[in-house]
Amino acid sequence: MSLSKIIGVARHRLSTDGDGVTTLVAFHGCPLRCRYCLNPQSLGDGSRLREYSPQSLYDEVRIDELYFLATNGGITFGGGEPCLRPDFISEFRGLCGPAWQINLETSLNVPSANIEALLPVVNTLIIDIKDMNPDIYRNYTGQSNDLVLDNLRLIAESGRQSDCIIRIPLIPNYNTDTDREASRKALEALGFNRFDLFTYQIRKH
Repeated sequence: MSLSKIIGVARHRLSTDGDGVTTLVAFHGCPLRCRYCLNPQSLGDGSRLREYSPQSLYDEVRIDELYFLATNGGITFGGGEPCLRPDFISEFRGLCGPAWQINLETSLNVPSANIEALLPVVNTLIIDIKDMNPDIYRNYTGQSNDLVLDNLRLIAESGRQSDCIIRIPLIPNYNTDTDREASRKALEALGFNRFDLFTYQIRKH
């Protein structure tokens, strides 16, 4: 049985991270170190976080099953990086059955075997691509985007492009509108056509 540390569980979200009413489950742990990290609590040792099994999480979130079924909603796994937890998510799917929607908010910067394991059990991938340019990506995240590109090709080869919403941000001081348009064209060449273009809002400390 898989065990995972979870930052938090947020109920009754509407049209923010998937169709219908969703519950956001945020995992601890991320391979990236983005300059403008939206969930810094996903980093660090996580020693004070609650650890869940798929069963204990299911027992907690099933209270909203009627909302999920009535609105075509379900669970959105985010983080951190949920695709580091393919076994947990696969076990959870076995518990909730096929009627719930399962969405992933992911950077795709994980081994391709993880994505191969998850594609059969998830409905929608909400992919924060950062930028397709390798230099911009490394400058912003501290990592290579080679795995991201491999996984985009894997998803395309599986014919799952229409199940993906790709977030292409304008990142102040890191990319430009021209860069973002280049990213979109590269993604369209792979058959992706659902995009969310927005600007990161930088908090001033």
